[in-house]
Amino acid sequence: MKTCDKSLPGLIEIYDKDNLKTFVSLYFDGKDEHFIQHREKVIQHILKYDELKNFLKTINEIKTYLKKNKGSNHAIFASDKNNFFKAITFPVNVKNSLVVDVSPYIHQIAELADEWQVYTLVLLNSNHAKIFSFSCGELNTEKDLSADIMNKHKKGGMSQARFQRLRKGNIHTFLTEIVEALQKIARDNILLAGPGETKKHFRDMLPIMLQKGVIAEVNVDMDDEYGLFNETHEIMKEKGKQEHQRLLELIRIEILKNGLAVYGLKNTLTAVKNGQVEALLVEKDVKQKGWICERCQLIEEGILSICPACGKKTSEVDIVEEIVKIAERTDAIVEFSQDDNLKKIGPVVGLLRFK
Repeated sequence: MKTCDKSLPGLIEIYDKDNLKTFVSLYFDGKDEHFIQHREKVIQHILKYDELKNFLKTINEIKTYLKKNKGSNHAIFASDKNNFFKAITFPVNVKNSLVVDVSPYIHQIAELADEWQVYTLVLLNSNHAKIFSFSCGELNTEKDLSADIMNKHKKGGMSQARFQRLRKGNIHTFLTEIVEALQKIARDNILLAGPGETKKHFRDMLPIMLQKGVIAEVNVDMDDEYGLFNETHEIMKEKGKQEHQRLLELIRIEILKNGLAVYGLKNTLTAVKNGQVEALLVEKDVKQKGWICERCQLIEEGILSICPACGKKTSEVDIVEEIVKIAERTDAIVEFSQDDNLKKIGPVVGLLRFK
């Protein structure tokens, strides 16, 4: 499975170069097949010519995939014309949606990436370690390491002191191996877990940058993975809430002093296109009509059939979706909010890098 945060960079760069609505984006809960049938019939009545031919081929490819992969929550992005197919499964619920446009519709996958923060979990004791990565509701085992550490000193042959020195050396070597593995997997949002003091020794061995990335240490038995996953999820959930509140407060302060903040569709779109936005707050479940010229890359709010710059035909888009895509391309932090004040001044608000 490809996790949603890793899939976003690839999806935001794709579009139909002929400006045709050939990309089908399906978010499906794996249950309501009538939803797909209904949307399929409606879309067939709307599309014509090459767009209709592409849709029929693409939707059949999607349905073939779903027959082989039943019961999961899916996000599928496909276009027969562009020879493109990407399927992502989630252990969390998605809202059923079927969109046909000139590019993949990423709004919901971006919301999922925001809601389920990426983190790395290291579960270890003195002779066993597992490194897990968590993204979009799914936990994957990245590394499983073990070492043959002497745990008991037998009488005769070796002094107790020498035995302890050798044992400490073996443990240090094993922890060094874990450090090296972790450096290849994570930089921040790291949680350490396990029984006893081993995780504290391990933290002290980490490079300074990785030490700064450790969020918390959790005392837990090595065989209590289920309880651990629930606890670490709650830790990350609380961290996400705190970061969200800090971002909201920063934006409020900057708006009040007419500082490094921008709000409203038109102003935020301009700032995002100029690469000025450090963090973007987007109202959840909101859409707004806009248009885009794929040739000139002009994007504006409202409805316009012909590009004023080049005279080519434009495509109707969700302007909020386009703002999110541009923000992702410029490495801005993108978060989704249900804050009442954002609804009144939004639906998008940005914290600026510079004016």
